[in-house]
Amino acid sequence: MTPTLLIADDEKATRDGLRAALDEDFDVYLASNNKEALQVLKSEPIDLLLTDLRMGGDSGMDLLSEAQKLEHQPVTIMMTAYGSVDTAVEAMRRGAYHFVTKPLNLDEVEMLLKRALRSRKLEVENRELRQQIADAPGLERLAGKSPAIQRVIEVVRQVAPTKATVLIEGESGTGKEVVAHAIHRLSGRPAEKLVIVHCAALAPQILESELFGHEKGAFTGAIQRRIGRFEQADGGTLFLDEIGEIDPSIQVKLLRALSERTIERVGSNAPVKVDVRLVAATNKNLAAMVARGDFREDLYFRLNVVRIEMPPLRARAEDIVILAGAFLKEFAEENGRPVKPLSDAALARLRAYPWPGNVRELRTAIEHGVVMSNDPVIDLQHLPGSVLGDGPLPVLPAAPVTVLPEGKITLAAPREFNLHALETSAIRSALAQAGGNRTRAAELLGISRRTLQRKLKEEED
Repeated sequence: MTPTLLIADDEKATRDGLRAALDEDFDVYLASNNKEALQVLKSEPIDLLLTDLRMGGDSGMDLLSEAQKLEHQPVTIMMTAYGSVDTAVEAMRRGAYHFVTKPLNLDEVEMLLKRALRSRKLEVENRELRQQIADAPGLERLAGKSPAIQRVIEVVRQVAPTKATVLIEGESGTGKEVVAHAIHRLSGRPAEKLVIVHCAALAPQILESELFGHEKGAFTGAIQRRIGRFEQADGGTLFLDEIGEIDPSIQVKLLRALSERTIERVGSNAPVKVDVRLVAATNKNLAAMVARGDFREDLYFRLNVVRIEMPPLRARAEDIVILAGAFLKEFAEENGRPVKPLSDAALARLRAYPWPGNVRELRTAIEHGVVMSNDPVIDLQHLPGSVLGDGPLPVLPAAPVTVLPEGKITLAAPREFNLHALETSAIRSALAQAGGNRTRAAELLGISRRTLQRKLKEEED
């Protein structure tokens, strides 16, 4: 569906000029004053409002305030020939998305409107996610709309109220501990403790005592009885992270604890009954470890009652914007900063990056951007070097300019370093890939449609 745009300005030339420039990408409505604009806003589902600050005796600020009261609120951009910092701040405070000054740069306006449209889409998606969360409290941190994460959410909803043991597998940073928290909060025992043990961080002898406890005098340094994590979690949930790292000797005791619901403290033969819901996680393939003899098969079957596979972030790329938006808000509040949008270039880089560290790495990258940006937006230079890619630029292959099926353009290094020739080749290849559609070609090139039209006209002249 074509997005709708209302242009409110008392100057006919401005209205007509903007419509001529934008009507190919937007369904454009026009108004010369507040009354006309409100009639349109109340009768049509307007996505974007581009309004002048002063329209005769009317104020664009008043129109902005009225637009904010509507059920279908447009994203508003204010324009004026009387720009000042105070006016811009006031417009943003009242809910405007951005502020531009006249004379207008049409390329800038077009790109800004498209960015605002993406912002609106993200708001709608976030609202839908908040409603999903309201319908199922406990899933707050499992954000995303991708089929991969939705499958995880569905399994969590299904298994959480039961007593079944859950095994969570997935790469580091995918959110396995987040899932464990969600299962606990949605279980029938959320008021009880969630006890977490990071198995890889402890030596086997220490891990055994950590899990099962020990009696006084059980070993050198055991000066008093110690209650282990199983007993601490009695009535609640025990989360064993990196379970693939535990020693075979402890695997035996863990199997008994799961089978008989009893444990024995180190240095004692007296069984202790425990009522524990066990959730385990690993970044290894336990089935492959069983096949190699590195993990007990009987313990694997006890753990693998319900298995949840956490998808890597590269398999749920449509969630990057949603997750980034949540992290932007989180770290802005944490650091006392305003919530800033990501620039188009920064957003494109986040989408293109393969995220070997998954959601954890994305979270760190957004925190870096929030802290480092003193500009109105978070741009490429505010992202960490690991995401941008440090080191020398790659040597371009001596091959024709090509647009790949996924929409990426590869440019060969010309025999002569002629930037104009290189640009012309890129434009022709993008148009060929887009089947002559100039809007799509502009997107492939990362420029506005108006800029592409200007460059094509320059070629004709």
